[in-house]
Amino acid sequence: MNTPLTILKATGLSFIIFWAIIFSKEKFTLDMFPYVFLSLIPIGLCCLVVICLTICPFFWANNKSKNIDTVLKTYFPFYAIILFALCGYGFITSNLDTFSVAFISSAFFTLLKSWTWLAKSHKNKNE
Repeated sequence: MNTPLTILKATGLSFIIFWAIIFSKEKFTLDMFPYVFLSLIPIGLCCLVVICLTICPFFWANNKSKNIDTVLKTYFPFYAIILFALCGYGFITSNLDTFSVAFISSAFFTLLKSWTWLAKSHKNKNE
């Protein structure tokens, strides 16, 4: 399982989604430019912590099993349902603030995609 590569991909995806949503609602000014690049640090740390604490344990616990499809079919649907509920709650409580919507949306789509990246890297490792 190639966790560092997955975390880098997740950071990039989350960065793109986050700023795409913000730039669709807010007008870009040159004052925002330093914040765009500085945001890679907290976005990367969030991806690192969340992926290592919520997704990787499912793959680590089932490390002896060579059939990764079992992990995906067993745990991913419940993970997605809980993630959807938490993100929905976040949308409701944030009153649709632009930055909150950008953060929650980027977290939702990045975590769902991270499952497939980790499963794919795990399959490639076993082949």
